[in-house]
Amino acid sequence: MIATLTLGAALQLVAARPDTVPVVTLGEALVAAARVDPQYVTAAGQLASAEWGRRAAMLVFFTPSVTASADYAEFSTSQFNIGIGSAASASGRFSLDARYELFAGGRKIQGARQARAELESAEAGELGARFVTALETERDYYAVLGARELRTVAQQRLDRATQQFALARARVAGGATVQSDSLQVLLEMQRAEVDLIAREADLVVAQLQLGRRVGQSGPVDAAPLAAAAPPALPVALEDAIRMAASQGPAWRQARAEERAAHAALRAQQGSYLPTITLTGSYAAFDDKFFPTTTKRRSIGINLSWPLWNGGQREFAIQQLSVQRDVARVVREDLERAARRDVTEAYTAHEVARRTLAIAESSVGVAAEVLRVQEARYQAGASNVLELLDAQTQLAQAGADLVQARYAVRLARAALEAILGRRFSDATSEGAP
Repeated sequence: MIATLTLGAALQLVAARPDTVPVVTLGEALVAAARVDPQYVTAAGQLASAEWGRRAAMLVFFTPSVTASADYAEFSTSQFNIGIGSAASASGRFSLDARYELFAGGRKIQGARQARAELESAEAGELGARFVTALETERDYYAVLGARELRTVAQQRLDRATQQFALARARVAGGATVQSDSLQVLLEMQRAEVDLIAREADLVVAQLQLGRRVGQSGPVDAAPLAAAAPPALPVALEDAIRMAASQGPAWRQARAEERAAHAALRAQQGSYLPTITLTGSYAAFDDKFFPTTTKRRSIGINLSWPLWNGGQREFAIQQLSVQRDVARVVREDLERAARRDVTEAYTAHEVARRTLAIAESSVGVAAEVLRVQEARYQAGASNVLELLDAQTQLAQAGADLVQARYAVRLARAALEAILGRRFSDATSEGAP
């Protein structure tokens, strides 16, 4: 009895938690998580950088590089000043230099191709990170819903045990059964109390994790979803495999990284060719900080041909060649794994759907078994152990149904993350 009072007090303490937890819908959680998830923010930043890299790679075709410089110095003894044509104790100079590469051995073209491939890789990476963030957000969201439903299952188990304990005590008092029956039911009631406390704790932790996921420092509750299970997948397995290989984020990123590595290698190989540069400059000289006395302009063509730099060029080419080969192997391995990865995710979803159907039927069967056993026990046709076993089976069936219900949704989200495509608009999901 002391144990019962202790468990009851702990249960009341957990239940006394103020019900001021904010509630978010699944759509709101997905939007909020994308703003604060480190992996997605990193991917989005890499995409922004790649977009600027693409612009910079295109600008070199149309604009020169321009450098402005100015310097001013004072001397302890006068020196000849080119600006004023005589000795002066100060010197001022301003220059504006422009350079435009007329021929760079194909490096500008390959640089543009590399930048375009890196942009495609960043776009695929951002898409993949977005779906991974969505998957993890859905996982945390369903964990809150599942914990709440499991708490309800545990509460129902405790309520049934309490009713059965009252019935057993009445039967013991009437001499219809021995006292051990009431003790067996009391033990079941205590176990149900412990289970309820654990489910309450699980719910608190799940709400805190969801809060962290959406950028809150405290717990956040999840709005209930529509009771109906998600519909069947709108694509066949073979179509899903082809879709993954053609537009899946991982496969798109692997192909883009291989193209970027190939372009980087070709650009480095272009260093064997000379560089022809058109140069122009404007300079002003004087003995003042802002020179105006003498002005000179120049225009010229520069040819640079690096013949040997101690093997550094060959070393860089070797490194880039290895990176290209690695990127190719990674891409080929992903293509070989497409059928296996998609099949695993696809069949996991189908298995989860069948498991859900079985779990829904099992709850009905377990409820009927418990009803029969309660009637038999009241009539003295069965013992208390059979009654308790029926109750345990119903509680387990209820827990299995909760887990199966959200396993279907998670399996669907996992397949969507592989394909990089939503089968339904999850952002519109909310209360039924």
